[in-house]
Amino acid sequence: MRAIPKTIDETQALLGDAGYVCGRALATVVFLSLKLGRPLFLEGEAGVGKTEIAKALSAALGRRLIRLQCYEGLDAASAVYEWNFAAQMVAIRTAEAVEGTDREALTEELFSDRYLIRRPLLEAMSPQDGGAPILLIDELDRTDEPFEAFLLEALSDFQVTIPELGTIRAEAPPVVILTSNRTREVHDALKRRCLYHWVDYPDFDREMEILRARAPEATETLSREVVAFVQRLRKEDLFKTPGVAESIDWAKCLVALDAITLSPEVIADTLGALLKYQDDIQKLHGSEVKKLLDEARAGLAPA
Repeated sequence: MRAIPKTIDETQALLGDAGYVCGRALATVVFLSLKLGRPLFLEGEAGVGKTEIAKALSAALGRRLIRLQCYEGLDAASAVYEWNFAAQMVAIRTAEAVEGTDREALTEELFSDRYLIRRPLLEAMSPQDGGAPILLIDELDRTDEPFEAFLLEALSDFQVTIPELGTIRAEAPPVVILTSNRTREVHDALKRRCLYHWVDYPDFDREMEILRARAPEATETLSREVVAFVQRLRKEDLFKTPGVAESIDWAKCLVALDAITLSPEVIADTLGALLKYQDDIQKLHGSEVKKLLDEARAGLAPA
């Protein structure tokens, strides 16, 4: 386990060592979140690297990453704990076959830690080898408002209550990172508990740095053309704009095909790595791909 970085520059270097390239503004808010023990709320389009920050911090600090993937209908029971009913029923049937079973002792046993299934929030508040974990609450905007209200209380005191066991408080609060793709607005009360940062699409130079770190096998020429084309494509009216994750995937696909430079033909063959909706792919059929590629290359400065 590594110590919490002492400066913004150390934080930026720490993330860089874990393969996450970020600017000073993002490094600053990550540093403050670590130093002050405040949850970090990251908002932005899908694929810009919000989830990767939690993974990079986990790797860089040597802390366990615990991920709560949010979805519609997620409730406190699914996020905190549940009882292993199957194991409890086996224990009950076994006890019934034994004469003189102490029912009170059996009840206490059934609702003990032995039969408790810890879900992400409870697991993050339990003691961990290597220090407090990184708790990633991913895509919070997919949940409902009642879960937000519960989460607000849980993150305020870093404690949860299990009726059969009582209140469990985190000895060392986890490092909490919440992400949102902004499919709906998250309530202000929850945001006020956190430090906030909007994660935007990177500029050309930053995306080149990311590609060099995450797809180093791609040649410089190919990487420059990939970034230029993707950045030009983001200006189009698409249902789902490609993020940095798609840029990385596309570059790796092109390398796997032994592509040295882009061509309209290779772009058309690999659009499924870059765009995820058929309507968007259809917009780029025919001469449109060549037009966008020519415009992307025209905007490239000499290497």
